[in-house]
Amino acid sequence: MNPEGMPACVRHPDRPTGLRCVRCERPACPECLREASVGYQCVDCVNEGSKQVRRPVTVAGAELNQKLLVVPVLIAINVAVFAFNAYQAHSINSNWRSQSYADGVLIPSFVTDGEWWRLFTSGFLHIGLTHLLLNMVSLWIIGRELEIVFGRLRFLALYLVSMLGGSAAVYILSAAGAAGASGAIYGLMGALLVTVIRLKLPLGQVIAVIALNLALSFSGFLAISWEAHIGGLVVGALVGAGFLFPPAAIRNKVQAVTLVGTVVLLVALMVGVGDLAVVGT
Repeated sequence: MNPEGMPACVRHPDRPTGLRCVRCERPACPECLREASVGYQCVDCVNEGSKQVRRPVTVAGAELNQKLLVVPVLIAINVAVFAFNAYQAHSINSNWRSQSYADGVLIPSFVTDGEWWRLFTSGFLHIGLTHLLLNMVSLWIIGRELEIVFGRLRFLALYLVSMLGGSAAVYILSAAGAAGASGAIYGLMGALLVTVIRLKLPLGQVIAVIALNLALSFSGFLAISWEAHIGGLVVGALVGAGFLFPPAAIRNKVQAVTLVGTVVLLVALMVGVGDLAVVGT
């Protein structure tokens, strides 16, 4: 007690006060009190309470109100790689003539010989400006919605594993070369379909978009790798389901198992096909 018979503020011992925190009941001066729903709380109780408040999350477990980051970065990387290809080739529409393009394009026989990085580098290469623009517009339209739902890390994992799924399908089903982000983008389409189902939203528009894109993939009018599209679509839907449907109590574990299991399965399939190719020669 101070000379006036009043207790001192717990944070400022030199300040006598007749006020108390309604939560911890410790004496506190006006500077150390904050208005609460009932009465006033000291700053310590306010800070402690804010730590205990659960922030709202999406159905995938991501915090709400995150600003877009991964999608713009992915677009920037794709554009930068294209610009470097065009610089080396001295041509925008013939950027595929560059050495950097040749070193990164997916050629199944080269992957069999040990150049495994092509499974990923090919996903950042594009054949001409039109190819780049179509894929980047698709990535922006679909990706900005899914990044909010999945969160940055989950969305990036979804994108990269879908890319691997598309490349794996090309490696297993085709002998021709392939390049482009469409395998990963089709993976986003598959995840978008699963998201719409999970949120119980109308399916018609999403199914129509996927059906139209698949029809173009098999039409033969464009030099499109349908293998990459199918592989990305299936893997994206599988990973999306593993991310969105588990109960909250086991969500993180199931998501991790889904990612690791999908990658292991894809690698095992490619290793099996690679061994058969070596035996065949």
